[in-house]
Amino acid sequence: MRLGVGWKLHGDGRSPAPGAVVRPDERLSWGRTIGLGAQHVVAMFGATFVAPILMGLDPNLAVMVSGFATIFFLLVTSGKIPSYLGSSLSFVGVAAIIAKEGGSPATLTGALLVVGAVLLACGLVVRALGARVIHAVLPPAVTGSAVMLIGFNLAPVAAGTYWPQDQWTALATLLFTGFALVALRGFWGRIAIFLGLVFGYVFSWLLDLGFGKINSPDGSGRTTDHWRLDLSAVAHADWIGLPSLHAPSFEASAVLVALPVVIALIAENAGHVKAVGEMTGDPLDDRMGGAIAADGAATVLSTAVGGPATTTYAENIGVMAASRVYSTAAYWAAAFFAILFGLCPKFGAVIAAVPGGVLGGITVILYGMIGLLGAKIWIENRVDLGNPVNLVPLAAGIIVGIGNVSLEFSDQFSLSGIALGTIIVLTGYHALRFLARERRTAAPSAD
Repeated sequence: MRLGVGWKLHGDGRSPAPGAVVRPDERLSWGRTIGLGAQHVVAMFGATFVAPILMGLDPNLAVMVSGFATIFFLLVTSGKIPSYLGSSLSFVGVAAIIAKEGGSPATLTGALLVVGAVLLACGLVVRALGARVIHAVLPPAVTGSAVMLIGFNLAPVAAGTYWPQDQWTALATLLFTGFALVALRGFWGRIAIFLGLVFGYVFSWLLDLGFGKINSPDGSGRTTDHWRLDLSAVAHADWIGLPSLHAPSFEASAVLVALPVVIALIAENAGHVKAVGEMTGDPLDDRMGGAIAADGAATVLSTAVGGPATTTYAENIGVMAASRVYSTAAYWAAAFFAILFGLCPKFGAVIAAVPGGVLGGITVILYGMIGLLGAKIWIENRVDLGNPVNLVPLAAGIIVGIGNVSLEFSDQFSLSGIALGTIIVLTGYHALRFLARERRTAAPSAD
């Protein structure tokens, strides 16, 4: 069917046939499909609600709109690309910068909405010109650098905002999360960040029981005596209700900070589409533009009501690889579960109570992992850092991004950090590549 909702029963409906996979247009029995949907919810859950907490947005709303965004994505892609759209972690650094400059959550979601619109436009261009345009404009050297400086630019947030709130809880959470990431396998390994969050939550509660209040900076930076885990808001929250919505507002400075993340989102979406295509044996390069555009449109819809930007989730691709079930029916089930969770304010209050020290331990690992994903892109694509065409713009852009170097044009306009670093990498790489090509062309013949 055109909308991708007509699924054929795979085999006996119990499990994939030997050596086969359950394709996107197939499904197992409805009971097993619903169970797989619940598993997808658990896989996406950690990052989907951690991201809005780190960005100062409503996690309940984020979970709910992720369900609607996933349904929208599946409809737009005609059910050909099984993916879950959860909250994007790529904007955590952007959120921190906007908040530091006095921006509100509405300012943040306004900037993210513009990014979603630009991503939508990029997806339409890729759809018209083909996937080759991505590789030409955003080669691995550039995408790796963009991802790296996004991650490492966040280091001051982890070190200066979250870690000081409770250093010992942060350290314990870091150690447990690191252990879970390394020691656990399969499904449990894929939700290690979520498990670290649960551990830190319980650990904070035990410290409150044993040692009472802590004297440290709170979320606003003021040093006070306070409980590590404050559940007072949970008792007053309703069981059923709509999450808090807000309209976005638009400021040019915030938009400029957020726009460079488009590069990371394009690379992320392209990588996920390729991965799904390889695992199902059905190449999807011709649908890459549609998938990018659908993610951009979903981000616009999410941020228009106050939610975070969305992106396709690698965690759920891992679940599919482990189960060999690529049925989009399971994602429909997951989306409905997410919408139901989002309509429970009490659940959201529990999430919002995550202690700052716990986030300190999580973010130290998480931000570092985001940064090192950039290095992974370089390694996998054999980027030659001995070549000055690569080395010079990459080195300059990364230092500018990590060091939050600022370039002021006037009292009202400046570029800094992620935005300036990405511009230097992108323009510097292509400019030097052009000059090197022209120099080779103009070189006299050896004859």
